[in-house]
Amino acid sequence: MALSDIGLCSRALIKIGAAPISSFEDGSAQSEIAGALYEQVRDSLLSAYAWSFATGQIELAQLSEAPTADFTYAYELPTDFLRALSAGNGLRGRGINYRIMSGKLHTNASEVILTYIYRPDEESFPPYFDSVLITKLAAEFAIPITENTSRSERLYKQADGDFQRARQIDAQQDTPNRIEDFTLINVRE
Repeated sequence: MALSDIGLCSRALIKIGAAPISSFEDGSAQSEIAGALYEQVRDSLLSAYAWSFATGQIELAQLSEAPTADFTYAYELPTDFLRALSAGNGLRGRGINYRIMSGKLHTNASEVILTYIYRPDEESFPPYFDSVLITKLAAEFAIPITENTSRSERLYKQADGDFQRARQIDAQQDTPNRIEDFTLINVRE
């Protein structure tokens, strides 16, 4: 079952014994706290790992203004950008040197394909990610709502365990990486 941002926050609130919310503006303390913390917790968790459901590739648009130093070209990052994984050109999504500065990607390549973590819609989160996000939100909500630090600490520990399990599940969505262009292997051939 796909959950919205309100649904995820409501489940986290229920987990700490608080009433669920119907919106971020329903006038309750729970909705105010959930509204203030939700986006930061979600984006932090999405950025913490190269989730398969939040990884995308895009050809970047070159900006007319060149970087001041070190690189020749600047590119605009996508609006849903959270974190870069790699950059390439041609048919490869990796292999070029780059730096992200001031919300732009700088490189010497005349075209760039960026592999990055983006912010997907909540409804596309898989169940294993929903679980860790709900627990992490519950840990964040626990102190301001219940003023119970021991409950918050237990939830943070549970969120860490849920995060490790979610990473293991997500890692099985892809072919394992292999070593490419390793000089010791090339010497033996």
